[in-house]
Amino acid sequence: MTAHYDALETREPAVREAELLARLPGVLRSAMSAPAYAERLKGIDPASVTSRTALADLPLLRKSELPALHKASQPFGGFVAATPGSFARLFTSPGPIFEPEGTQTDPWRGARALFAAGFRPGDVVLNAFSYHLTPGGFIFDASARALGCAVIPAGPGNTEQQFELIEAYRPVGYSGTPDFLKILLDAAATASRDVSSIKRALVSGAAFPPSLQAEIKARGIDAYQAFGTADLGIIAFETEEREGMVVNEDLIMEIVKPGTGDPVSPGDVGEIVVTSLDPHYPWIRLALGDLTAAMPGSSKCGRTNMRIKGWMGRADQTTKVKGMFVRPEQVAEIGKRHPALGRLRLVVTRQGESDAMTLKAETCASSDALREEIASTLRTVTKLGGAIELVSPGALPNDGKVIADER
Repeated sequence: MTAHYDALETREPAVREAELLARLPGVLRSAMSAPAYAERLKGIDPASVTSRTALADLPLLRKSELPALHKASQPFGGFVAATPGSFARLFTSPGPIFEPEGTQTDPWRGARALFAAGFRPGDVVLNAFSYHLTPGGFIFDASARALGCAVIPAGPGNTEQQFELIEAYRPVGYSGTPDFLKILLDAAATASRDVSSIKRALVSGAAFPPSLQAEIKARGIDAYQAFGTADLGIIAFETEEREGMVVNEDLIMEIVKPGTGDPVSPGDVGEIVVTSLDPHYPWIRLALGDLTAAMPGSSKCGRTNMRIKGWMGRADQTTKVKGMFVRPEQVAEIGKRHPALGRLRLVVTRQGESDAMTLKAETCASSDALREEIASTLRTVTKLGGAIELVSPGALPNDGKVIADER
């Protein structure tokens, strides 16, 4: 694959930088028409913000703040001037965080990521991201349709029905978590169902370790990774060179020292901060809590945008399990609903090739009934299942950590 999605991908870096920064003042003006941005950016002259140095002087908006901000001023925390009815779809993600989908073509900026992964107009794509209330399914659905693909809106689960669709429609592409792709392939092998039409995949939302990459490749599927969020859509994606991820167009990415808004030295690991240039739904210095590092030079594939090493951990304790964010605030909510519990710690691991989580809870009142009640609350609050381990008071470290990602 040598072609590119459009000419934007191969611009001279200096030309891209100048064009992005020239658009920034107008986006800032649009953002400041919303009350929350007007307050945060009080005293800022948008016309003066035409460089990365000037951008770095603006305050960060931390994604971890959004649940409380959205709760205080529903639905969007005062950061969106447009009315909910001006958008195409309205979603919620755990937190809760409320996200709107724009009305433009490819509102989540994912078509070029699919193109880089080998998807082409006319392809049939099996989309296994969830369509229920959260944006994941629609991010990849809209992106594939913007590219000119037909989409099977499968979602995760119901493998038997998915086999019928795959055998009838013969999709060449898959989009979804890598975990579910393995589940689908394993179930097909066990049931002697033909899923051999799937030759390429764009995966996201969960870890894709080398062992699973090798297994998927051995089964004849060329899988690429994309990094994105429910707020911004696709932020960066792999290309055929497999050397890090290329940052998407129409975004300004900064990498800052965790806990600050200061840019890191070139090549250092830091927190991803993104400014989007959509005046209808702008994000100004949104700090995602994800760590990465910039890579020197441009990709050999010809795309000239900034490259990053991919996801390198969390700057805060919020983590992603099976494609869904789990937040410290959610663990605290579980504690509030069960007064018999003391200190809590949610431990995230891998079981085989799938994410798994165990909630460890201190209590003096251990019982099977309590364990089942907590398990039900865990699923209600996080939308994910997990094991419950009840331990004696004082058994968990007193280190302030409530989510431990041990993958």
